[in-house]
Amino acid sequence: MRKGAKAAIVGSVFAVMVGGAGYGAFNIVNALNGGGSGADGSGGSEPVAVKTGPPSGSEVKDTSAKFFAAWEKGQAVAAAALTNNAAKAEPLLTSYGQSAHITGVKITPGASVGDSVPFTVRATVSYEGKSKPLTYKSGLTVVRGVTTGKALVDWAPSVVHPELKSMDDTLVTGSSAAPSIEAVDRDGKVLTKEKYPSLGPILDQLRAKYGDKAGGTAGVELAIRHATPDTADTPLLTLAEGKAGKVPTTLSADVQAAAEKAVQKYNQSSVVAVKPSTGEVLAVANNRTDGWNAAFLGEVAPGSTMKIVSAATLIDNGLTTANGPAPCPPSAVSESQTFQNIKGMKPNENATLAESFARSCNTAFVKFADEVKVDSLTNEARDRFGIGLDWQTGIPSFDGSVPAAGGPDTAAGLIGQGQIQMNPLNMASVTATAMTGTFRQPVIVPLSLDGREPAHARGLSSSTVQQLRSMMNRTATSGTAAEVMNGLSGRIGAKTGSAEVDGQNKSDSWFTGYRGDVAAAAMTQDGGHGVDASGPIVVDVLQAG
Repeated sequence: MRKGAKAAIVGSVFAVMVGGAGYGAFNIVNALNGGGSGADGSGGSEPVAVKTGPPSGSEVKDTSAKFFAAWEKGQAVAAAALTNNAAKAEPLLTSYGQSAHITGVKITPGASVGDSVPFTVRATVSYEGKSKPLTYKSGLTVVRGVTTGKALVDWAPSVVHPELKSMDDTLVTGSSAAPSIEAVDRDGKVLTKEKYPSLGPILDQLRAKYGDKAGGTAGVELAIRHATPDTADTPLLTLAEGKAGKVPTTLSADVQAAAEKAVQKYNQSSVVAVKPSTGEVLAVANNRTDGWNAAFLGEVAPGSTMKIVSAATLIDNGLTTANGPAPCPPSAVSESQTFQNIKGMKPNENATLAESFARSCNTAFVKFADEVKVDSLTNEARDRFGIGLDWQTGIPSFDGSVPAAGGPDTAAGLIGQGQIQMNPLNMASVTATAMTGTFRQPVIVPLSLDGREPAHARGLSSSTVQQLRSMMNRTATSGTAAEVMNGLSGRIGAKTGSAEVDGQNKSDSWFTGYRGDVAAAAMTQDGGHGVDASGPIVVDVLQAG
């Protein structure tokens, strides 16, 4: 088509739309592709009206029925064409019948609810003479195609199987990528996905890394093969059992059970508990819709829990002490950016660092932004607390990031905002280091299992430790954490936090604390203040520990 002819058609259709708005929206694709019009844009039929609005009940029923029929027959191309993302749907639907060896598919739809259709899949998985029935429930949604106006299945991998999350994940059946394992806790108790659901991804990672070393033999299974690097296969159905190898972990079944129960109270929550005297991880739990191990892999701002590291920075750089001055004005300006405290906090120009820490006064820390060097917080986090080093926990982990950021990010970093990124594992470790003065890199399987070399940091002086513990104890007994920590006996300490996140109505809730030889940290996405969600989670874990 010549450029001028295309412009003429567009202009003609535009005139129709402007002059006859009552006719609704029209699709110009048919005209541009020569559908009934001459190549020069003259003559031919009128543009075809495209349906708009939600699909009707009959369209939902008809589209889903056609999709199910094509899927049942193994017609991946035809089934994919009935979705709004055929390019992604076709490979997965193809793998269903080929690499996954799933046959005899029978799909039974349930009663549709609006544009959503629940259904049950019954099929058989067969591989090298071994077969097993496969049954599961899923669902789909029918939407209106943007350009075609046709009713189409809104594509998501979970349509094919609810455990499929990523667009590029596939299904495979064959010898397992790694022999199965029997993971046991520190006392020899068996840890299973059924009893401890949030350990699922972690047990898969342990199997992928240690299955070959634990003395087991591979079985035959249907599994999800993830496109994300360093992500273990997720087994869905075992056709032939292999021999499980035993993998020891540092986890405590009792503390893990408490952590699992605690995170269930708040959506999008994660928690980690560690043993400060050894660095051993006692529990890790997540309650997230995406099934992700955010407790170990999260990369988000930790809010005021970062003030543990910030306070240590001020002390170690000789800027103040726990009983030294740290005024808490109503607002503070750094690099032309104004910082505020939480609503209702009374200013105190005569406050000490201990008081400003216990009350979680942002402005007190921001006031020191001009006195610290750009890399002071970075050096403290790395050299004293081990943040940002290459941790060898036994499974993949994000080890924290405290970049040397100038401008207003220097002040923001002191209150756990700006470019600071952490997760509950990092903050539980920070608390453990503040308690003991020694950075012991967290581990979830013993270092001796495979000779891993842990990260090392020089830790804190006894004077800094004494001051941090005093400030954290004050926070737990009479500061922002007092109400939620009430009832916990023994040697205790805490720090609350909330982190503002773009696009969220509420801040992320953060809380970290210790009791005896247990330190724990939690984060609840969109959870509000630290005591609103993460605080109760940490307290439940500390009580169990």
